[in-house]
Amino acid sequence: MIAIVGGGRMGRALAGAFGEAGERVLLWSRREAGGAVADAVTGASTVILAVPDDAIGAVALALAGAGAIGADQVVLHLSGVLDARALAPLQPSGAALGSLHPLRSVSDPGMPPDQWRGAYATIEGDDRATQEGERLARLLGLVPVRLQARAKAAYHAGAVFAANYVVALAAVAARLARQAGIEEALSDRVYQPLLRSAAENLTGQSPAAALTGPVRRGDVATIRAHLEALGPEDRALYRLLGLEALGLARIAGLDPEKAVEVERLLRDY
Repeated sequence: MIAIVGGGRMGRALAGAFGEAGERVLLWSRREAGGAVADAVTGASTVILAVPDDAIGAVALALAGAGAIGADQVVLHLSGVLDARALAPLQPSGAALGSLHPLRSVSDPGMPPDQWRGAYATIEGDDRATQEGERLARLLGLVPVRLQARAKAAYHAGAVFAANYVVALAAVAARLARQAGIEEALSDRVYQPLLRSAAENLTGQSPAAALTGPVRRGDVATIRAHLEALGPEDRALYRLLGLEALGLARIAGLDPEKAVEVERLLRDY
């Protein structure tokens, strides 16, 4: 049996997906459960802590204090940045300890289980924990990737860029659309097909090969027009991202003289 501690979106989505995959699942939520969390994990071969990062240590301490975890169990948390040391209070129990981080944005806990398929999941911890993490990942159609504990912070920062900051950039784009006179009801949607096409271009291609736009073309006049149209904060963001894009454009074969012009403009404007 899998015991999932935490009734948030990720915990509920995983409970539904594991149940559909044929596992017995018990989902414990502090807001809804009548019993103690220690009672919920009794008899579970695997315990998943689907709680916020800053609560993992406290839950582990509560389980350890109650003597609720034994040496035959596996305990995994779902944090992308913390490693197995977040479960340190449980080390004396002899349980296998590790982390499982699905690289999947979950906004709807009722999402169909097949939407996990093809995404990646990073696994970290001791041998028994990583083996169970890989089994669970494959059960959902996720592709498991092992990580070293020291690499998790950099890896998770990458995940933030890939997901959270893409959403933030979409909000910047929508705001600029409104500044251009596009009505508010449309501004949040007008760039979405473009965003989807950019993501599709990354399928099977490197970022350098997928890059399009004025930096890739070395279109100095267009870049200058953009910089002139933007306010100070948006201009600073545009310049930073433009320099990142320029590195990709150089890899993709942008003419060196054009690249120098673009870099000078982005750095000095």
